[in-house]
Amino acid sequence: MVSLLLLLSVSGGWAKALLPMEPDLATRVEEHYDHEARLFLSLYSLNGNGQVDYVTGRLVKEYARSSYGNPVYQTEAHPLFYWWNHTMYNDPEQDGVNGNERVYQENVDFDITRYKPCTFNGQPC
Repeated sequence: MVSLLLLLSVSGGWAKALLPMEPDLATRVEEHYDHEARLFLSLYSLNGNGQVDYVTGRLVKEYARSSYGNPVYQTEAHPLFYWWNHTMYNDPEQDGVNGNERVYQENVDFDITRYKPCTFNGQPC
């Protein structure tokens, strides 16, 4: 009992679920470029049901168009932001998920309508 109390007093409370490692690209369902924030966003479905439940945001170093007109992004190797489990995390070192990520905001969901605001008859465009 004493060790449990000591653990709680040292950690500052109950342990929060740890941010999972960045998912495999096979689970990515969408990607978006946020021109305003210069972030390349990758949206994942960890459960494999098509529902977005994990998002990463990488800083874009350079943006160009290929000779075919397709966008080409040069990004940082690791994300600056992660959205998971109703929490937004910040990783200022951009060194991947290793435990040094900071909670940026809690009780927040990734707002896909900012990037896909269109609906027609209640259905997404």
